[in-house]
Amino acid sequence: MDRKALAAAFPVTIPVLMGYLSIGMAFGLMLQAVGYGPLWAVLMSLIIYAGSGQYLGCTLLATAAPLPQVAMLTLLLNFRHIFYGLSLLDKFKGTGWRKPYLIFALTDETYALLTGAVPPAGVNAANYYFSIAILDHSYWIAGSLLGGTIGSLITFNTEGIDFAMTALFVVIAVDQWKAAGKGLRRHLPALIGIVCAAAAVVVTRMLSSDNMIIPSLVGICVLLLALRRQLEETENKREEGTAV
Repeated sequence: MDRKALAAAFPVTIPVLMGYLSIGMAFGLMLQAVGYGPLWAVLMSLIIYAGSGQYLGCTLLATAAPLPQVAMLTLLLNFRHIFYGLSLLDKFKGTGWRKPYLIFALTDETYALLTGAVPPAGVNAANYYFSIAILDHSYWIAGSLLGGTIGSLITFNTEGIDFAMTALFVVIAVDQWKAAGKGLRRHLPALIGIVCAAAAVVVTRMLSSDNMIIPSLVGICVLLLALRRQLEETENKREEGTAV
């Protein structure tokens, strides 16, 4: 590990640390409740590493769901990660042996951090991204272990604890908004996300559906690709320190 990159990445990941310990503990408690101990929680977090997918896994294990159903539900739940990967193709260029792990570790929160990640001066970019990913992963594993261990010792009511994930997203979004600086064009990606999400909610409700994630992600990707040149120009100017 590059200690310099690790030290630079740690402060950026503190919001994820706080969220993952809470949400990871909730997962460990839920898994313990369906009969699987802390070692199973650690193994799932190490190999699967998909927050919502692991929550779903607790239910599937409890009901002894068949493998085809497990595969289909997991694919539908995590389909959004296809769009995450597409948007980070350029950023992951040149990461070498780290690239497979960066792809594997691309959770919602790690994606949010990496999209706005700018390596400090003198820090290797690939090592910086890798450090963010591996720190986030270690937080999730630690939370799962704690939850599974506590759940094996005492009875714990986990109702409402998953709201920590929503709060975590809000904190990361606010940090990214502030880091973008002043100027409407600098906040254009965030505004596109807000508009597309709101439009998807309205349309899906009109169609009596609750699945707004995929339509909103498609809209966001289309608009970002259409405005890619303008966004790259804005980012270049920001890095050069000029006003937009």
